[in-house]
Amino acid sequence: MSGDEAGGGSTDAGDRAGVLRSKRDATRYQILVEIAQRQPAVSQQEVADAIGVTAQAVSDYLQGLVAEGYVEKHGRGRYEVTNEGVDWLMSRTEALRDYVGHVSEDVLGRVEVDTAIATATIDEGQPVSLSMRDGVLRATPGSAGSATGVAVTSAEAGQDVGVTEFEGLVDYEWGEVRVVSVPRVHEGGSAAVDTDALVERAADLDLLAVAGGEALAAVERAPLDPDIRFGVPAAVTEAAHRGLDVLVVASVTELSAITDALREGDLGYDVVDGEQR
Repeated sequence: MSGDEAGGGSTDAGDRAGVLRSKRDATRYQILVEIAQRQPAVSQQEVADAIGVTAQAVSDYLQGLVAEGYVEKHGRGRYEVTNEGVDWLMSRTEALRDYVGHVSEDVLGRVEVDTAIATATIDEGQPVSLSMRDGVLRATPGSAGSATGVAVTSAEAGQDVGVTEFEGLVDYEWGEVRVVSVPRVHEGGSAAVDTDALVERAADLDLLAVAGGEALAAVERAPLDPDIRFGVPAAVTEAAHRGLDVLVVASVTELSAITDALREGDLGYDVVDGEQR
């Protein structure tokens, strides 16, 4: 979704391409990587098969790499990448990383197409405003919103529509996450949970997630119907990032994985004890 202009960047891009600019350097890079993975016992044929060249070509390249001090030979079929070779690999890897970032952000970002749900009839090529509702990106005809784009497909209301040429930011708040802990089964488990309080906490939130056997038993005893039962840490983080409020009922053994994921996602949360008082 970069707003940078496309022109004037070819020289920088070429510099960032590093080993990709030279077939010879690209092959040397691949051979060094394969040696580093296989050393000290290195089969030239295995390297050749891995990178798609002949064994004779690998042999020729190896002679050059040894002569330049990037590889040491320790008898037949035994090679090792030297410190100089590692330095050469690292410098080229860093350049490749920069180039991949450039392609991802500056090149592909300009042609990125995302999917939204049309709120009304949209024609291909029409400007649209983007909003987030119920955790889903919505597209509305016109360009009055804080985030806009251009439709690349046509759609009726309720249908999916492709959108590109994004500008601005979608204006919405991240959701809230509340976590109710459930004790281990030998410490009371689901029987110790205040199910009335559980129902009350779930009433005003968008999604209910459950992690752990004791938590599932407590929710079913309430009774409540969970929306999320598997992959809870990632699913809850994604839902909150999309503006949904989530109640997580979690066995004590599952708590750390969930709270770690929320912290990594820069999401605030509250943890309360679900036991009856």
